[in-house]
Amino acid sequence: MKIAVLGGDGFVGWPTSLHLSDAGHEIHILDNLSRRWIDTELGVQSLTPMDSIQERTRVWHAETGRRIHFHLIDLAKDYELLKGWLARHRPDAIIHFAEQRAAPYSMKSDRHKNYTVNNNVNATHNLLNAMVELDLDAHLVHLGTMGVYGYSTVGAAIPEGYLPVGIETMDGRTVSQEILYPSNPGSIYHMTKCLDQQLFAFYAKNDGLRITDLHQGIVWGTHTEQTRRHAQLVNRFDYDGDYGTVLNRFLIQAAIGYPLTVHGTGGQTRAFIHIQDSVRCIEIALKNPPQGGGRVEIFNQMTETHRVRDLAEMVARMTGAQIAWLPNPRKEAAENDLVVKNEKFLNLGLAPTTLGEGLLEEIVDVAKKFAYRVDRSRVPAVSAWTRDIAAKVEHDPEGKRLKSVS
Repeated sequence: MKIAVLGGDGFVGWPTSLHLSDAGHEIHILDNLSRRWIDTELGVQSLTPMDSIQERTRVWHAETGRRIHFHLIDLAKDYELLKGWLARHRPDAIIHFAEQRAAPYSMKSDRHKNYTVNNNVNATHNLLNAMVELDLDAHLVHLGTMGVYGYSTVGAAIPEGYLPVGIETMDGRTVSQEILYPSNPGSIYHMTKCLDQQLFAFYAKNDGLRITDLHQGIVWGTHTEQTRRHAQLVNRFDYDGDYGTVLNRFLIQAAIGYPLTVHGTGGQTRAFIHIQDSVRCIEIALKNPPQGGGRVEIFNQMTETHRVRDLAEMVARMTGAQIAWLPNPRKEAAENDLVVKNEKFLNLGLAPTTLGEGLLEEIVDVAKKFAYRVDRSRVPAVSAWTRDIAAKVEHDPEGKRLKSVS
């Protein structure tokens, strides 16, 4: 297949591009490189040294003989450029990663909120609009988030996207209807993913677009089979308070002797998936497109759930690190349970990679190798959801209240 990977220079986009290229597909990356500009804005860099996208693709070609094509396009701003590219190339499938992905970054200020909404929602709508105008029968696979469901305890397993409900009619009968599971975003970033859902539902119903939406958990790990092939193919590794995902952050903190930063009680239960499984799921979704009928196909792209404090205690036991209990910068429940259905990917052959010390030690080794690149001042999470929380976070950003875990 000819596949357009939108946002293919990013944390999940890059290993996905390599994985699909390795499988024999013709890969075109469309990216505005905004994630690299955000590194400059925040004054922080990937823990792993990243070459330019042009050098990365050159090394991939030298190693494998396969070409990955790069096109500098801003999906949110350059509608005509995007439309023209789609008209010329008419890809068989489109994978949409081209959105600002960090909840803390989206909550930093009013400017960051506006940027996240404008970038994410416009990128998605521009793409859908262009596909309709061009009568492009490509399968669109979008990387969404488990965060569209929210993180409250409902006492039931979260289904894969849809919820059957009974509605009482005017004459007293009850009729059955299927609706999107009620959204409950916890940040501006998560809100944009909820808006994506509504856009997808409309364009699938109104114009018959074939769309798969992947509600993904928190990604951990850094290596995939393809990124290991050459040092210059390494994936990015974020450790800072805005972009670093929780388990990766714990592992880099342990590697540099920094307390593991647990916010609030650590009772937040989250869904997780290893980066290798993430790229496998995207390939499985590509091979199993919806058959039409005006319904978006939705998968829960996760393999396991864990409480944050349990992860911290596991890493502390493994590495001897201390734990710092900090004020929670997010406006969320202190404790929640999370039960998620993910049978679709399991039934299609996914063999999950679960948390194990071997893989965790591999990440610690990467962290130790590049520890000299860490700016310790960028480790604390200081982006706060409300002004009153911000005051608490600023009072103790680095965790003065430490608890040793043996």
